[in-house]
Amino acid sequence: MSNPWLALALGTDPAERITQVGRAHERFVTGEQPVTQVRDVVAASWRRSAGALVSPDSTAPIELSDGDLEAYRAAHPLARVLPIFRDLLGGLADDGEHLMAVCDAHGRLLWVEGTASVLRGAESMNFVPGARWDEAHAGTNAPGTALAVDHPLQIFATEHFSRGVQRWTCAAAPIHDPATGRLLGAIDVTGGDHLANPHSLALVRATALAAEAYLSAHQPRLAAHTATVSVLGREDAVLAVGGRSLRLGRRHSELLVLLLLHPEGRTGDQLGFDLYADDANPVTVRAELSRLRRILGPDLLDSRPYRLRAEVDADFLTVTRLLEHGLVNEALAAYAGPLLPSSDAPGVARLRRLIDSRLRAAVLTGGDPRLLQTWLGEPWGAEDLQIWEAYLAALPPGSPARPLAAKRIAQLAAEYGLATSLQRRRN
Repeated sequence: MSNPWLALALGTDPAERITQVGRAHERFVTGEQPVTQVRDVVAASWRRSAGALVSPDSTAPIELSDGDLEAYRAAHPLARVLPIFRDLLGGLADDGEHLMAVCDAHGRLLWVEGTASVLRGAESMNFVPGARWDEAHAGTNAPGTALAVDHPLQIFATEHFSRGVQRWTCAAAPIHDPATGRLLGAIDVTGGDHLANPHSLALVRATALAAEAYLSAHQPRLAAHTATVSVLGREDAVLAVGGRSLRLGRRHSELLVLLLLHPEGRTGDQLGFDLYADDANPVTVRAELSRLRRILGPDLLDSRPYRLRAEVDADFLTVTRLLEHGLVNEALAAYAGPLLPSSDAPGVARLRRLIDSRLRAAVLTGGDPRLLQTWLGEPWGAEDLQIWEAYLAALPPGSPARPLAAKRIAQLAAEYGLATSLQRRRN
């Protein structure tokens, strides 16, 4: 079986393949379905790109520049492994035919390096530091698609969704935080058709693994006492600390969320009220806290008041911070679903409603069709009538997505026994 992540099978004529895939691309962008004669990973990426309303003639937007870009990438974890990238891929970046690029987990290019002539060619398509090259903004491309599928791959010539990028071929591999598994970004090599070979894919994959190995071996001194908590879209919390992952039970998950919400600390009575309201039993609460302290250890959980001592972060705190800074797209990307959705603890339920309502309001008021579509594509948003109506209003006239949106609105309105916004205006 051929490797699905490689662009060309052994013995394939590159020129013939460019023509074949180019014809499939033109059929796809003009609405012909199903997609044939292209790799499954490419066909799926084309569908995601079109679903995000990316035009085949669009150009990646530039989101960071000048001082903002410098500050952002200086603080990024991948800045620590930039010398490794340059050591392993610098020869390619200096040969006058290739570019080396590094992006963050959202597809923002942090560094793009190569000779002046190759960089000028890249500038024509905004393949520059600070530009956003995830699929939702730039369509199918190696770094953006590697992030989307979380796997090393090649994107060859006309496999790119944007026509302006189709003279390039790229190989990219995602990079993860070795302590938490969190996606940090991707390393990419961009050049001509000759890159479509097994060696380029193996090279970027080896470079990504070398970067992860360096990060693992050079964790900050406090790493053993630094923890991250995942509770969004999960029934139970997962705590990553000291290179190990712990899955907590429901009550301990709720307690951990409440302690994260109140870094100043909480008394046993306060935690009991947040867990059980007026039905709290002090003995039960103390017993649960004692068990949690045995699980976390004294380095993480203190008492009198109960509080987390070490540096602890959480996915829901990340979403909250991003919303506070107006980064709605990033907040939605970091949101994996409602916080401990089955929990009925009053304090947890209030927090869950607060996060959901803040994020939903930001998506709704922003009016960005891509964000609205992302919300509707998730289980928690698929039947949100108001968001569907906002999505339809944000779509440009003639968009092929308008009939589908109108049909879905009519279905939901009928199910709920409600009038659509158009019917309400008529009345």
